[in-house]
Amino acid sequence: MNKLGTRDLLIATPMIGKSNSRLRWNIIALLFFATTINYIDRQIIGLLKPYIDQDLHWDEADYGYIVTLFQISYAAGLILSGQLLDKLGIKLGYGIAVIIWSVGAMLHAAVGSVWGFGAARAVLGLGEAANFPAAIKAVAEWFPKKDRAFATGIFNAGSTIGAIVAPIVVTGITLSWGWKWAFLVTGALGFLWIVCWFWIYKAPHQYKGISEAELAYIASDRDEEACASQKISWGKLFRYRQTYIICLTRFLTDWVWWFFLFWIPDFLNKTQGVDLKSAVLPLIVIYTLASGGGIFGGALSSRLMAQGRSLDYARKTAILVCATLILPLVLVTYVTNLWGVVILIGFAAAAHQGWASNIFTVVSDVYPKKIVGSMVGLSGFSGAIGGALGASFVGLILKYTGSYALIFLIASSMYLLAWLLLRCFVRIKEMELGDE
Repeated sequence: MNKLGTRDLLIATPMIGKSNSRLRWNIIALLFFATTINYIDRQIIGLLKPYIDQDLHWDEADYGYIVTLFQISYAAGLILSGQLLDKLGIKLGYGIAVIIWSVGAMLHAAVGSVWGFGAARAVLGLGEAANFPAAIKAVAEWFPKKDRAFATGIFNAGSTIGAIVAPIVVTGITLSWGWKWAFLVTGALGFLWIVCWFWIYKAPHQYKGISEAELAYIASDRDEEACASQKISWGKLFRYRQTYIICLTRFLTDWVWWFFLFWIPDFLNKTQGVDLKSAVLPLIVIYTLASGGGIFGGALSSRLMAQGRSLDYARKTAILVCATLILPLVLVTYVTNLWGVVILIGFAAAAHQGWASNIFTVVSDVYPKKIVGSMVGLSGFSGAIGGALGASFVGLILKYTGSYALIFLIASSMYLLAWLLLRCFVRIKEMELGDE
């Protein structure tokens, strides 16, 4: 997809008219806030872990199992959400998904056992998995392809904003009313969003007063997409070596991002004595750096291509740079200064996001358009399974060693291993069906 520049936006806006342009911004705002709430709801347990540990007497393995149940449910949700959205439509399907995850978020306040929390996390993961498929489908319904990167970039910023806002919101609520109220209030945000969603969202042709010119603009590449969006079964994708390698890279590395979300607040608490209130600024710094890393990773490969380098060279070089920047993460447990720890973790999180920007793009680089959607779903499923197993692994390591050292060692090296797999077994160019 091509990014929509300022000049393109100015050209497009007069054609679609001010009132209809406002409709587009309303849709993007809804998707942005849904993604923000999504990340607040998933991150809150990591922020509150020290408080819940004290009340419910969890050990590290228990917490790992709870996170694993979320990840397994999230993986299952990636499979089920596509069918739900295709059958019920974006408006109803997305609304049901947000209801499910909001109920799951609020259920955390009503349970008091490890398996109760695991069940609540499973409900949360099942609903949250639909967010990105639904948002991407909504963008496709309202924007022609040339505008979608711009629209997707805006709503996807909600993931970083959610990670930044969560410590502020959760801290204020917990210190004022207790940790259970943090789950209740943040879960309730989803229900407020649902009211706005059902009130505002419609398919373009259902809005009164929308011009024929704009409808034609939105549908300008529908014929091309109809041919490009034929569904390919996951089974057929396994005929290609590239599928195994790309899925393996997601399996090896996605769990590290989940580890950052779910364990870093606890790590800062146990190693630096940082309580919930004091953790707000360090976490904001970490996720602000992460958001910049995503931009850096994508810009680096684009810069190399602009200099005349091949697609294969540009993507693999950018991925190697990001993998190398994550290596210093191994030093985190040996650093005693809080801000030294924050910078190391922040740069690692930034490098992960830069890595992700390129890995996600590799799928569309390598696969023909008509199977990109299927491959995105399959690779996402692989990453979620890696996250599920990684969560249990982290919990067990902490339970039996009491140290994060081995975890950071493994996390820092996984990206270089994944790069080697890509370097040796995948040539980044669009393959023809039938290529091996």
